[in-house]
Amino acid sequence: MEKERHVLVIFPHPDDEAFGVSGTIALNIENGTPVTYACLTLGEMGRNLGNPPFATRESLPKIRRQELVDAANALGIQDLRMLGLRDKTVEFEDDEELTGKISAFIDELNPSLIITFYPGYSVHPDHEATGRAVVRAVERIAPEERPKLHCVAFSNNSLAELGEPEIINDVTAVEDKKIAAIKAHRSQTESMVATWAEKMQSQDPAMLTWIRKERFWPYKWKR
Repeated sequence: MEKERHVLVIFPHPDDEAFGVSGTIALNIENGTPVTYACLTLGEMGRNLGNPPFATRESLPKIRRQELVDAANALGIQDLRMLGLRDKTVEFEDDEELTGKISAFIDELNPSLIITFYPGYSVHPDHEATGRAVVRAVERIAPEERPKLHCVAFSNNSLAELGEPEIINDVTAVEDKKIAAIKAHRSQTESMVATWAEKMQSQDPAMLTWIRKERFWPYKWKR
């Protein structure tokens, strides 16, 4: 993995960082690279309330905030920013205002790498709105000065339209940290994690690949 100056991760929800990029975050931190995670919402509209339920709609924002802090601690993230936008409404934020927030982060941190969702290939409206805002912010920077923009894509058409991912990070060395980050988001992941034990014990190939390989597509700028 290339040594970065600073990595800026921008996602809309607590736990977005855990599944697809937490190993990459942990590897960068272990490599001495500062990582800033900007999380736009507290995920207060998350579909799960624990299994068995231990949260209510009223308590979920506070619980998910603490889960996000716990996940960041598990990965070693020291710079966690919470923007406090409303879950499931990011797409309705003023485009210029949201882009300005992201541009301010870029100006402050001068990252060499930004990680977010690939617009058009990330399914959830909040994911799409976040990815679009990041693209707008980076696009305003002169091409020769832009940080790298690595994107997560997982829609059904992503491989057909984007091709195979150009970047695959092997995060085996930090898989324990990745699993800890996923488990930290207990309200959303507990029932899923409960199904892992047998697959991990049997060294299920698909399971191991999902945990140990993180895939990214560099954003393709229009010419």
